[in-house]
Amino acid sequence: MRRPSLYSRSSGSRATRDPEPVAQAQPARPTPPSSGKRNRLRTLFKRFERPLLVVLGGLVAVGLVVTHAMLTPNARVFTQRDIDQAVLHTLATKTIPSPEARAFENVRRSVVRVRGMALGKDGGDTPVEEAVGSGVVIVDSGVILTNLHVVSQAKILRVVFFDGSESDAVVIGTQPENDLAVLRAKTIPDDLPAATLRSTGDLTPGDHVVAVGFPFGIGPSVSAGVISGLRREFRSTEGKRVLTNLIQFDAAANPGSSGGPLVTTDGEVVGIVTAILNPTAERFFVGIGFAVPIENAASGVGIHPF
Repeated sequence: MRRPSLYSRSSGSRATRDPEPVAQAQPARPTPPSSGKRNRLRTLFKRFERPLLVVLGGLVAVGLVVTHAMLTPNARVFTQRDIDQAVLHTLATKTIPSPEARAFENVRRSVVRVRGMALGKDGGDTPVEEAVGSGVVIVDSGVILTNLHVVSQAKILRVVFFDGSESDAVVIGTQPENDLAVLRAKTIPDDLPAATLRSTGDLTPGDHVVAVGFPFGIGPSVSAGVISGLRREFRSTEGKRVLTNLIQFDAAANPGSSGGPLVTTDGEVVGIVTAILNPTAERFFVGIGFAVPIENAASGVGIHPF
């Protein structure tokens, strides 16, 4: 029977030395419970980062709105008494333009001075003013309404606009039965406006009106009054001219006012001033003036005004 080999315990040989003990591996430390929870929360946050930011932003916005609403005082509800007091305060502290002033402002840039010129009596080339009247622009290309008796004797016609510029003009139409003439200016300002025309169908005696023109060449001048009557008839002192269906008014008109507009307080033209009634030989206003209704005047241009 074979016996196992025996080894000597002698210290003289390296091979016979006892092997050095091998270091045993340290056991792994257990993970604390709190660290695992943090990792799970971090993973959840990364997964839902965008929705969470949106929700957080919404909560901040809601908080700001609520804070603003709490800090902002409630809006005051105005009563009729508050409104009345505000109106009275405005009337007491502000200068309100009169209706007549507003009417003039609306129409003034459309009113022109009409000059009837003739050559000098000495045969010179310098024209001399012989007649003066008024007119109103009804088409912004330079079409102007005036009275026929203002331009009928003139050899040369000129019109002066609101900005002081002056232009030669020619007659492009007449309506003798209404003492009307239609002019066209050769040159016009860039911003020349046409007046607003209004039907006379709803006019009644007592309505306020304004007459605008160049009485005695002075102007533009403004006079105010009321409609005195409708569908009046006028016969010239010579008995040669009868006009019918006229508007009678008591706003002052004098020589030179002829051809100017009769205007409502809204600044709309309802007639063309054409005559004054005077029982004397003196040509001045005694309180009765006449205007051709704008419907008749506009037909002289071949257009319907409304």
